[in-house]
Amino acid sequence: MSDEQDLEPLMHAIDFWQTIEPPGTWDCSRQARFDDLYPAALPDGRQIALPVRVRSGGEEALPSLILNQAAFAVVDALSEALADRLKVHRPEVIVGMPTLGLTLAAETARKLGHDRYVPLGTSRKFWYDIALSVPLNSITSPGQEKRLYIDPRMLPLLENRRFVLVDDVISTGASMASGYRLLQKSAGEPVVLAAAMLQTRRWVDCLDSARTGLSQKVCSVFEVPRLVPDGAGKWMADA
Repeated sequence: MSDEQDLEPLMHAIDFWQTIEPPGTWDCSRQARFDDLYPAALPDGRQIALPVRVRSGGEEALPSLILNQAAFAVVDALSEALADRLKVHRPEVIVGMPTLGLTLAAETARKLGHDRYVPLGTSRKFWYDIALSVPLNSITSPGQEKRLYIDPRMLPLLENRRFVLVDDVISTGASMASGYRLLQKSAGEPVVLAAAMLQTRRWVDCLDSARTGLSQKVCSVFEVPRLVPDGAGKWMADA
């Protein structure tokens, strides 16, 4: 096998979330079948390629988005689409979830014409108050015990303001629920919970356990389904 052939899988992998393609570039209907690429459609119909991540020993797979590896054009498109979705809620401050949600939160705030945003964090600075923190669980960092903090000096920015909590992806809902609980105890009620991508609907029960009906406050650019084997070596959307 040549060096060029050895590099083919790697080169294909780094193509994900790097370009925005015209509407209809890939079939994303309920009848479509997928190999290692799932096409996500933006509100205007344009598409971006997401890698298919196999889970549970091959019994299921999920489309994945790692926003801090995306091309600037993709980040711009997603943040602009999310800002458009949020305008109806009249947000005055954007709050970002670490780590991957911070990129989207910052750019969404810029698209809304804000001068700054409020980042949450997992690294405790010496002036932080442990009372202004909550446990944090994440599907992308299993087994890691973390806490989510808000800088006490950021609280005046949120006082009596309409603020939105932003993450890149809502998957199980655990991370977003942690962010919601932290804001509830420190700053008040977010007007919206927002993300670029909703990964299946597994997050609904988790958010509603944090507060009844909280899942109804979620806003996103697009949703992706759980994928299951089609019996012929490909993946299809779970019915």
